[in-house]
Amino acid sequence: MWCYLGGSISAEPRINDRIRVPEVRLVGPSGEQVGIVPLAKALELAQEYDLDLVEVAATARPPVCKLMDYGKFKYESAMKAREARKNQAHTVIKEMKLRPKIDPHDYDTKKGHVVRFLKQGDKVKITIMFRGREQSRPELGYRLLQRLAEDVQDLGFIESNPKQDGRNMIMVLGPHKKKTEAMAEARQAQEARKAEAKANPGRSQNAADADAVNAEGDVESDVVSAEADAEAPAEASAEA
Repeated sequence: MWCYLGGSISAEPRINDRIRVPEVRLVGPSGEQVGIVPLAKALELAQEYDLDLVEVAATARPPVCKLMDYGKFKYESAMKAREARKNQAHTVIKEMKLRPKIDPHDYDTKKGHVVRFLKQGDKVKITIMFRGREQSRPELGYRLLQRLAEDVQDLGFIESNPKQDGRNMIMVLGPHKKKTEAMAEARQAQEARKAEAKANPGRSQNAADADAVNAEGDVESDVVSAEADAEAPAEASAEA
């Protein structure tokens, strides 16, 4: 009867004295093929080179082992994995809600958010919320969505045409730029700012102050947007 006693299965390769086979197919430090040698001989060579004997293909017969600096190998592998995660693009769908009779100032604010999302390479779901008697005027929402799509056509395109969904009308905008391209451009811009700050240390504080002001403006815009969405139900009940 088979019984599992617990404990984790290590994904780490066996190294040095943890290798338990009579002989191995040995690969040298530069990738050269040494051939099949006894395990004791392989360990002896590892000591001579001041390296580790690492089992790189445990299922081979005999197992394949390589002479390497295992600590350096682990570090480089971790850095490559980190860089791959940094460059990995995740599809994100942002959402922006509008009212059919939105005033010009609020429209410009919401459009600014849509522009920012598209520049970042994200999709944007635009939702027009109808309340009360507005539900009998779906053309208002349709015209508003078309207007927004035309205003941001340099940055995005209509991925999903406007369609009615209960009391709402929905449209999805897709960015012209891929997420990876937007991320690469953002990193280049950040590196350019760092280089400029090093070249002009006297202006670095002014640039930082300007970034802080812009950040505060973005926060205020988000707050205004959130407050407008929160007030929408109250306006709807008054119209109804």
